[in-house]
Amino acid sequence: MIFLVIILALLPGFAWLVFYLDEDPHPEPKRLVALAFLSGIAVGIFAIVIEHFFNEATAQIGIEEFSIVSLLGFALIEELLKFGAAYFAVSKNPRFTEPIDAMIYAIVAALGFATLENIGTIANVPHQTTFVAAIAQISSLRFVGATLLHSLASGIVGYHWALGIIRGKIVRHLASGFLIAVALHAAFNYLILTYENVAYPVVFLAAVGLFVLVDFEKIKAKAVNIIN
Repeated sequence: MIFLVIILALLPGFAWLVFYLDEDPHPEPKRLVALAFLSGIAVGIFAIVIEHFFNEATAQIGIEEFSIVSLLGFALIEELLKFGAAYFAVSKNPRFTEPIDAMIYAIVAALGFATLENIGTIANVPHQTTFVAAIAQISSLRFVGATLLHSLASGIVGYHWALGIIRGKIVRHLASGFLIAVALHAAFNYLILTYENVAYPVVFLAAVGLFVLVDFEKIKAKAVNIIN
């Protein structure tokens, strides 16, 4: 039973990992992919602590837990941490050689982050007669929901990171990427909290996913080596 729970918790992240790695025309070293993924898991632990203090701070000044300000704050924290995981794990590595690598590793770190969330979510499912069915359903929903969200938002940041590398204006492009990613992240959370029908956030992510796939193709076309 425990083995099944672990598999279902890991499945959404690994499924999307295989999909995104297939988008890379030059496969990345498995060691670096694993490092970025594990870094994403590590910053997920920091996110829990930071978000706890952020929640307490906003409560003290009268900001409601699920207000727009709060949603934007949580989104910003998570996007910054996911990017930090990717950047510090691989950006100085000599195998980080192409603009597309920025998108790939940003997404890989995000999937590590999402996997930790998936484990935490499934671990809190009450043990009951329908336990296996319940965690299977949660795993499926997170595959097309939160896990996909994290990968797409980080993909957008990674795309702007890649543009910054190509154009020599990393900070400027990253700022734009974070603005877009945080807005999309907060919008998804708002939809989840506001509507009982999961179709709305899923359709929202599907539309965002099309743009991210276009971004992949744009960056693939820019075959420029990165000079470390």
